[in-house]
Amino acid sequence: MNKISTVLLLVFACLSSFAQEIDEKEKEKALKSSTNLTWDANKALLEDDFISAEVDYRKAIAKSGDNSAAPYNLGNAYYENETYNEAFGRFKEAGEASTSKADKHKAYHNMGNVFMKRKDYAKAVEAYKEALRNDPTDEETRYNLALAKELLKKDQDENKQDKDDKDKDKDQDENKDQDENKDQDKKDEGENEDKKDQRDEGDKGDEGDKDEEKKDDNKEGEGDNKSDQKKKPEQGEGDNEQEQQPRPNQLSKQQVENLLRAMQNAEKKVQDKIDAKKVKGAKIKNEKDW
Repeated sequence: MNKISTVLLLVFACLSSFAQEIDEKEKEKALKSSTNLTWDANKALLEDDFISAEVDYRKAIAKSGDNSAAPYNLGNAYYENETYNEAFGRFKEAGEASTSKADKHKAYHNMGNVFMKRKDYAKAVEAYKEALRNDPTDEETRYNLALAKELLKKDQDENKQDKDDKDKDKDQDENKDQDENKDQDKKDEGENEDKKDQRDEGDKGDEGDKDEEKKDDNKEGEGDNKSDQKKKPEQGEGDNEQEQQPRPNQLSKQQVENLLRAMQNAEKKVQDKIDAKKVKGAKIKNEKDW
């Protein structure tokens, strides 16, 4: 390596060291200015001048990212005014900017407090745990962690109960719908049976009407026959000299005599048969021919 190269390296090293010194001085200057602005903001806040305090805190944060006190104090101011979203952002910024465990502990502790206000107990538990990692001796953080766990468990149990109740209501609604469908089906079946019975009765009624019509027709026919039977043929002149003709249901004198004669003959034949049987039925005594 020649002398020129060596000289150039020394020049670059000196310039780099000088630049670092300037940078450090600038950072220190910026941090000092940020700190002064923070004090001014703290003073304005004590005087209940929130607007001025907020402006100075924001200037302090813009001046130096190493000043964790400015975002932390601004976060506390937002928290007191119940602007929890803004407060959480500033606490998170303070925790990232902090170089000491004590400052990190306070930032995460307050983030846990914001989560508790939001009733986001799961995130609150995690924030308090991170705070205790940086300061395990803080009893307030430990108490808040225990409270957050208890509230988280209660919230989970209530959510589970709500879910169970909803599922139960859903099952009841489904069962109710099924029962209503069954009732409707039974009602429809009953209506169909009624309609069927009505149709059967109507058919029977029609058959009955037809039977009645047939009976009426038969009666009319019988009536006509009877009226025809009752009618007599008209007799002409000169019939008085002849014997009166017997009615259809009355025998004439000659017919009666013939009938008596036939009965007597029949009776005689029967008697002859009886006498003949008596003769044939007599016991014959067998005697040996010696």
